[in-house]
Amino acid sequence: MKINYKESGVDIDAGAKLVEEIKPFVKETFNKNVLTSLGGFAGGFEIPTNYKNPVLFGATDGVGTKLKLAIESKIYDSVGIDLVAMCVNDLICSFADPIFFLDYYATGKLDVDAAKDVIKGIAKGCLEAECALIGGETAEMPGMYSNEDFDLAGFAVGIAEKEELQKERDIKPGDVLIALKSSGIHSNGYSLVRRLFFDELKWHLHSDFNGKPLVEVLLEPTKIYVKTYKKVKDKIKALAHITGGGIVENLPRVLPENVRAVVRKNHIEPLEIFDFISKYVDEEEMFRTFNMGVGMILIVDEENVKDVMRLSGGYILGELVEGEKGVDIIE
Repeated sequence: MKINYKESGVDIDAGAKLVEEIKPFVKETFNKNVLTSLGGFAGGFEIPTNYKNPVLFGATDGVGTKLKLAIESKIYDSVGIDLVAMCVNDLICSFADPIFFLDYYATGKLDVDAAKDVIKGIAKGCLEAECALIGGETAEMPGMYSNEDFDLAGFAVGIAEKEELQKERDIKPGDVLIALKSSGIHSNGYSLVRRLFFDELKWHLHSDFNGKPLVEVLLEPTKIYVKTYKKVKDKIKALAHITGGGIVENLPRVLPENVRAVVRKNHIEPLEIFDFISKYVDEEEMFRTFNMGVGMILIVDEENVKDVMRLSGGYILGELVEGEKGVDIIE
């Protein structure tokens, strides 16, 4: 008896076909610093020459159970944007400009068309984040994943000037919090979202939500803030990416000791999806789980507030005061 790899559930030809089909839109993300072509053993990237003392930052993340919605609805072209966003939005919080990205796609049985849509979304996210997609890995693992299931992981590298990182930010009471609006739920809290809509309320993917199919609202991709950050980075003191844990857990990560944030709840520009979910979830749990419409918070000296608001499209969310490091959410 003889058996082969394809009979074991792994189709090498499908993997090779995928690589060929994604080359055109992956190459769109390349710039002069990319040293290798797609399909090699590793991606090469030349460190930009306009840095005196460059330092590198790395960030990795996934999309979480939002992927289940993509799989169930067979809408694959947006979760790749989410994957890039979750990584590069973390990088800019360290004042690092994203320069390149790699992805990992694992599945039970490779669907070339689905994988192509996912990677096309990754490439689109990289273009928005102004970084190159220099490589990735597609793993077909029958027995580890059911046939149509897949998982994603992303890896982003950013660059910063060492002297810029050592600069005293002087975050202090009196500084102003400026919110950048989220595009929706982004990529956190989907286990709760799925339980509410599909287990408790018995909705389905194409139920109407204020004139749109529910799945379209839930799959709205995470906003990428890289271009906005580059416009304002010389006028801000810190950024906090509002992901899992919400404002109350993420904002303190950029605060010094003895400085407390006051967030004014009635300043938050509402999103319909959060208004709806809040009918069924306690407010405290909402703020600990979701971004609540705020995807990024900037800390700004009072004298730069007008400029930052103009350049970023953000709005005043609150301020910093003396007190134990943490966040108070008030009316």
